[in-house]
Amino acid sequence: MRILFITDNFPPEVNAPATRTYEHCREWVKAGVDVTVITCHPNFPQGIIFKGYKNRLRSVEFIDDIRVIRVWSYMSPNKGVIKRTIDFISFSLMAAIFGTFEKFDIIVATSPQFFTTWCGWFLSKVKRKPWVFELRDLWPESIVAVGALHEESFVVRLLEKIEVDLYKSSSAIVSNSPAFKKNLADRGICEDKIAVVSNGVNLDLFKPTNKSDFLRKKLKIKEKFIVGYIGTHGLAHSLDFILESIAYADFEDVHFLFIGDGAEKNKLVKLSETLLLRNVTFLDSVQRHDLADHFATLDVSLVPLKKSDTFKKVIPSKIFEACAMGLPILLGVEGQAKEIIVEFDAGVCFEPENRESFISAVGMLKAQSGLHSRLSSNALKLAEYYDRKKMAKKMLQILESSC
Repeated sequence: MRILFITDNFPPEVNAPATRTYEHCREWVKAGVDVTVITCHPNFPQGIIFKGYKNRLRSVEFIDDIRVIRVWSYMSPNKGVIKRTIDFISFSLMAAIFGTFEKFDIIVATSPQFFTTWCGWFLSKVKRKPWVFELRDLWPESIVAVGALHEESFVVRLLEKIEVDLYKSSSAIVSNSPAFKKNLADRGICEDKIAVVSNGVNLDLFKPTNKSDFLRKKLKIKEKFIVGYIGTHGLAHSLDFILESIAYADFEDVHFLFIGDGAEKNKLVKLSETLLLRNVTFLDSVQRHDLADHFATLDVSLVPLKKSDTFKKVIPSKIFEACAMGLPILLGVEGQAKEIIVEFDAGVCFEPENRESFISAVGMLKAQSGLHSRLSSNALKLAEYYDRKKMAKKMLQILESSC
């Protein structure tokens, strides 16, 4: 079988879409599948081309036997609506053009960003091949949730109509959350064509290790209880609320690490300085092969989102990587994600954007060593259940049945 995968994020980018796609494709190649990925030249999240790459019209490389075609796109930082939309559309147009020259049996197009799936639909019509809509986020619903567009606007209504038409035109839909499947079924999409393949974790890369002291020593926080957030600093993550809560609580012997980049990073750094937070440190993004060492610095992994009904359907991928390291989760997300953490007893949950709830949860994790130990053990069980290799095999079976 020959798979053409359309995604605008791929390694060496290190965000969740890039990681999921790469780890799935790598397992499919091992299973004897011919996989071609069409993607951008790496530039996320700063909109600046990575060292060693040029924004050429087209270039080809092989990553772990995955054939990767990189096409030109307008590059923009991961913030703002207009420039990011141009960025998205430019990639989708170029992917559609160069995709017409490829030979394949099935197309997979992943969202977000939403326009990638338009490319998948177009290529399926031109090449008369089936296409699969990989649904990782409800779009445009998710951008309404962070306030980027108004729910009742003409643009949102138009995009929602296109969204439903794309669902209906696909041969299959692979959702990463049971809540997404229910959402689509409630909107008239045939439930039989919707499968759930959750996010997962590479257990070869992320596994329990002894606590890493290199960052603790460097930052002079060796004796502190460290709560860490590792990931994109975006509008959806409500990190401003976290900083304001830290200022209000004045946590004793607790240090907070924020590792990553994103649209809100500069604002958050300035807010921390304004609040005079001495127990907060911001660090730049790290390469994926260095993530495990940074997770090993932490005592607890923080996973927050804004309080929104939309995010009740989301299962953040960073949960699984932290659990594989044996880290308890400090979760500020309701809905599906909370159900998983509660089911495995792998963390402590607080109500999103509720200051008292957050402060109480941090205090509980720090004060009760027996609780921390139990949650850590259960986190490993959660990670084993969501082994990425199992998820990749499940998705490949769906693709084979859709050809």
